[in-house]
Amino acid sequence: MRTLRRYAFLVVAIVGAALTVEARGEVIKYARFVVNGRQAWGIVEGDTVREISAPPFRRYELTDRVHRLADVKLLVPTRPRPKVFAVAGNYRSHLAGEREPAPHPEIFFKLPTALIPTGAHVVIPRGTKEVHFEAELVIVIKRRAKKITPEQAPRYILGVTCGNDISARDWQENDIQWWRAKGSDTFGPIGPFVVSGLDYNNLQLTLRHNGVVKQSENTKNMVHNVNQIVSWISQFVTLEPGDVIFTGTPGKTEAIKPGDTLEVELEGVGVLRNTVTAE
Repeated sequence: MRTLRRYAFLVVAIVGAALTVEARGEVIKYARFVVNGRQAWGIVEGDTVREISAPPFRRYELTDRVHRLADVKLLVPTRPRPKVFAVAGNYRSHLAGEREPAPHPEIFFKLPTALIPTGAHVVIPRGTKEVHFEAELVIVIKRRAKKITPEQAPRYILGVTCGNDISARDWQENDIQWWRAKGSDTFGPIGPFVVSGLDYNNLQLTLRHNGVVKQSENTKNMVHNVNQIVSWISQFVTLEPGDVIFTGTPGKTEAIKPGDTLEVELEGVGVLRNTVTAE
């Protein structure tokens, strides 16, 4: 009986730690993955991932199921079919003096079917002749948000992840809407993990194209910061758990081609790797 009580106390302590760690502002790295033919959520611990009892958008408990990261297949780190927002022109280095930044975040939509995980192929569709990479910090929403202030926004953010806003420049320039230029299948790689507890407005963002650094800038240089973006969208569209927001790309972008490798690295999060192929 005494041993059983000690075990019960240990379980309660572990569960309590899982439920209160975010409140203490500690860094948590969440993963969504497939293992043994089933989907699960977990918390990354070094080169392993420990399953949790529910998605991180709800209260969860730590479990005793631990897997090597090498033995699981990482998925897009949000719930299936979220709303996908993106911000245009959010770094002065990307605007390159051609126009002034907008007074508020300029939002457009990508599509849930554009989202792919790390390791998946970016597929260049037929009909476009110029497709570019765009490294971005991506926000993942934790709970329902409607008409919140920038000061309230942190309570509604689960964390951030790496993103690549793949863009067909010729379609973007010539179409009336950006639905296919920005929203074609595979045009929204995100991952590998969602990380909470970081200073989202002070992270180094880097893109490597075939191993060569092509973009590198700190998120502190965003025109509109993470809290402002979340608040602005919530004034008009209700944000829900799992929704994602691409926050804009810095510097110059370049064309990609089949056979290329793209790596987006966000400080404290990890590396999103994707290869390019043709339809």
